[in-house]
Amino acid sequence: MGEFTDKAKGTAKEIIGEAKQHSNNPETRAEGTAQKLEGKADKVKGSIKGALGDKI
Repeated sequence: MGEFTDKAKGTAKEIIGEAKQHSNNPETRAEGTAQKLEGKADKVKGSIKGALGDKI
């Protein structure tokens, strides 16, 4: 995947994770926190790919 794709997926995961964090269910809130962190990691991966020219 390219830089843009990773960043877009990361943003989507962060938004969904944020929504899940507002749930009344503790399990869903924990899942939301994890999903938000995955989104941040995807965005960082996209930034790295952009800096390296999609060679990873």
